[in-house]
Parts: sequence; C-alpha cells; structure tokens
Amino acid sequence: MRFTDSPVIDLTVNGAKLSFHQDNGSMHVGTTVWPCSLVLVKFAERWLTSASTTDNPYATLLDFHNKRAVELGTGCGVAAMGFYLLGLKEVVLTDIAPVMPALKHNLKRNKPVLGKMLKTAQLHWTNSDQIKALKPPFDIVIAADVVYIEESVGPLLAAMEAMVSDTGVVFLGYQVRSPEAHLLFWEQCNRIFDVEKVPHEHLHPEYAYEESDVCQMLKIAMLLVCAA
Repeated sequence: MRFTDSPVIDLTVNGAKLSFHQDNGSMHVGTTVWPCSLVLVKFAERWLTSASTTDNPYATLLDFHNKRAVELGTGCGVAAMGFYLLGLKEVVLTDIAPVMPALKHNLKRNKPVLGKMLKTAQLHWTNSDQIKALKPPFDIVIAADVVYIEESVGPLLAAMEAMVSDTGVVFLGYQVRSPEAHLLFWEQCNRIFDVEKVPHEHLHPEYAYEESDVCQMLKIAMLLVCAA
C-alpha cells in the first residue's frame, strides 16, 4: 500500500520544508514516497535535536561529523535529503536508471532548501562495477522501504555488506511488503548483521506508524573482533 495518492508530499526537517513530487501511476516504485523514509528521517531528527546528550542512546550512531554516506534505493530522495539537512553533508543518492529522472527532479525542486544539488549515481545492486565506482566503504548506509520482492533480497544484502565499513552502520526503515521477502531478508540478514530495532517509543511521536520500523545494523564480523 502506498503512503498517499497526493502528488506532493511535504516534510519539515530541522525547520526547513522539503517538498516531493511523486508519480503514483508510474511502473517504478521508486517514483513514489514511501512511509519508512519519513519515519527514518524524523527518528533521526528527534534524537539529533534532543536537548539531552547524556541520555541519548543514539548520540554516537547519529554523529554525522566527517561521515561518508550512501542511500540505496533512494527513490524520490526523501531520506538522504532529510539526513543532509540534519548534518550528513557527504551523501550519495543511488537508484536504478529509470528512477533517476524523478530523483533529479526532486533534487532540483528542493535545491533552494538544500543549498546545492546532492550527488547521485545509478546503482543496480547486482552491478559490482557500479558498486566499486562509488568507492566504498561508507560510514553510513541508508535504506528505506527496499524489501518488497524475494529476488532482490540477496543482491540488496550483498550491496549493504559491500557498502558499509566494518565500523559503520546501516539505518534501515522497514515495513513488511511481502511475507516471502520478509522471511528471506531476516533469515539472511541475521547472518551478516547484528540488528537492533528502535523501540517505537523512540520514534518521532508524529511519525511512529504502527507498521513501520527503524533498525540499526552493525556488521557481525566487526562485533566478533571487538569482543575477542
């Protein structure tokens, strides 16, 4: 189910208003704004603008200073643009070629708010040359509403593993779109990443949708090294 049929979605982040055109009639899911991207951004905003730093359990993970980031399956660019406004200044927005026109349109639409056009790159998760061209690893990998068909689960997880550094984090906005893809994703994901779901009470109160989750994912291999 899509988030809304409205052709324009607005999102206020850190006092600035982003505005996204979406095309619900498109054959490509990436031209639609999906709810997990909103949930993910507003979660980050809640804790980055928290008055208390000592009681912030996400202070380290959301420290964007001098961090490189990439968003996988960025679609209209909601999550990456939102994170940029929250201080993540080096971020690359990636998606498949058919989605790029909608992405670039929305980047141009929001240029007055962003202050510049953010970096974009075509990326098919099975294309190793495209992955290498982005010069991984990244400190932060962003992904929202990207698990919806079984066929893409393996390539998505392989791309996440290749993209994130051993000490980095994957921020995943997640909602069940396909029971089969859901089961396969978590079966394979738990072999690669240590996953911690953000409690719903830690989400932004206005964006704590019952069906949507935010997860932070760290490489298991690095955790094992640290524990040794």
